[in-house]
Amino acid sequence: MRGFASKFALTSILFAALSTAPATAREQVDAGSLASATVALAELPKQGRETYARILRGGPFPYEKDGSTFANRERLLPLKKRGYYREYTVKTPGSRDRGARRIVCGGPPRMPDACYYTADHYASFRKIVEIPE
Repeated sequence: MRGFASKFALTSILFAALSTAPATAREQVDAGSLASATVALAELPKQGRETYARILRGGPFPYEKDGSTFANRERLLPLKKRGYYREYTVKTPGSRDRGARRIVCGGPPRMPDACYYTADHYASFRKIVEIPE
């Protein structure tokens, strides 16, 4: 009986913690917070600004996967038809591979409707906004 009481108490504590946990990324997007998750182009790392400029020029891109379809499996970006989003690598100094940083753009390749920056390999996104100087 004592083991049951301990398990019940632990389960109750865990349930209480989970029910007060912060919203998941999916819940935040559903609540419309994606619109407020922005980053100014000037605030991107230098490599991010370079990648963004390449996107608008149409290339050239240093990685074979740059420009490939981004499926939005995480569903953190606004839902669109397959093929709408494309991903581009943002170089990470010191990384032996492509690293975790990307820019994902939706719409026409050289005039995207919107671009999003992720520094954590698609775990979160911030919409890139150009602020006039």
